[in-house]
Amino acid sequence: LKQVFNKDKTFRPKRKFEPGTQRFELHKRAQASLNSGVDLKAAVQLPSGEDQNDWVAVHVVDFFNRINLIYGTICEFCTERTCPVMSGGPKYEYRWQDDMKYKKPTALPAPHYMNLLMDWIEVQINNEDIFPTSVGKCEEEFL
Repeated sequence: LKQVFNKDKTFRPKRKFEPGTQRFELHKRAQASLNSGVDLKAAVQLPSGEDQNDWVAVHVVDFFNRINLIYGTICEFCTERTCPVMSGGPKYEYRWQDDMKYKKPTALPAPHYMNLLMDWIEVQINNEDIFPTSVGKCEEEFL
């Protein structure tokens, strides 16, 4: 279990919303609706009077946190030896490409691919230009 919570490995701490902010209140509302056993369609419906971009941002961050937790529990079973290819079954192989080290789509072992993917997502989520944390800034950015 100690390996799962090692930041240098695959687990990343949850991105938190600052208490007292509008995003924090939206996060609490989203959590309550998801934990109440209600219809998922109703749970993700934009609350009346709320900004759609803020609502989507809250769900994206929550989704990342949940996926990160799930991946942290299974990563020890998928090593470069046991998972030499990042695939979605026998018909699909995922290749990594970025603007820095991997200029062309490159086959990678699944753990390496996942580490790059989780790092990339974390950078996107922490990018204020994509996911601003200031109240009302989301509305200005997307108009």
